Amino acid sequence: MTNAKIYTTSTCPYCNQAKDLFKKLNLSYEEINLDRDPELRMKLSEENKGWRTVPMIFVNDKFLGGYSDVKALHDNGQFLPLFS
Repeated sequence: MTNAKIYTTSTCPYCNQAKDLFKKLNLSYEEINLDRDPELRMKLSEENKGWRTVPMIFVNDKFLGGYSDVKALHDNGQFLPLFS
């Protein structure tokens, strides 16, 4: 089973777009809101080559990037195969 996580904040429009894409594709995911956990956000940033913006999207513990990165993967037919 594929494990997807989207790290978000409450005011991030790209976070909403990422969640909308997952919903449109009927893919399940776990949302982790970073509003009250700046330490986790810093830890994730350190583990992912300094990536600081949200959303931070992981599939099977592999960091894919943000919304634009995942959308590009989807547009190129490389995103859905991660869930099969």
